Amino acid sequence: MNLEVLNSNTQTRETQAEITPDIALDLLKAGNKRFVEHKKANRDLLNQVKDTGSGQYPFATILSCIDSRVSSELIFDQGIGDIFSVRIAGNFVNKDILGSMEFACKLAGTKLIVVLGHTSCGAVKGACDNAQLGNLTSMLQKITPAVEAVSEPADPSLRNSGNIEFVNNVAKHNVTLTIEKLLAESPVLAEMKEKGEIKIIGAMYNIHTGIVEIY
Repeated sequence: MNLEVLNSNTQTRETQAEITPDIALDLLKAGNKRFVEHKKANRDLLNQVKDTGSGQYPFATILSCIDSRVSSELIFDQGIGDIFSVRIAGNFVNKDILGSMEFACKLAGTKLIVVLGHTSCGAVKGACDNAQLGNLTSMLQKITPAVEAVSEPADPSLRNSGNIEFVNNVAKHNVTLTIEKLLAESPVLAEMKEKGEIKIIGAMYNIHTGIVEIY
């Protein structure tokens, strides 16, 4: 399968059917490489608007943060109709997000779920600092388990947003815990993963380099 052609053309029912979870991951990796190297795929986005007017056939679902620097379509160099993009501060899951992902994979046919964290995440910083502000307070509590799971440094004075290494370690652990929660609370997605129908992976985006690290 020609990845360059797939990355340039609008996804169709036929191309989506041919994409495996591994191919979907390769498409995103290739897209991020183009992004970093400033070599965007040749697309006519307005034509893609017309092509997708009667239906959509994305190959991946990406859960990422609302951070303005972390647009999945841009950092993976994808076009209209290529991916479902779920965005919430701290890239965690709840029932509404899980339902959206179940729709994306089981009904709309995406082959890959990426839980994408990023460096210097503001939501993670807030959780590290135990920030208190309206509805933000309860939202940040979703990230607290990741803060508690990172044991080093033990010194309380270093376990805050001022320690960017700590923040980034928490962000990465938050991705891992989010995937675990996703599998535990969505039998639909867990079964699809078990059958090899989808792949679920974690990744971290570096806001300084533009590089996505898959793990």
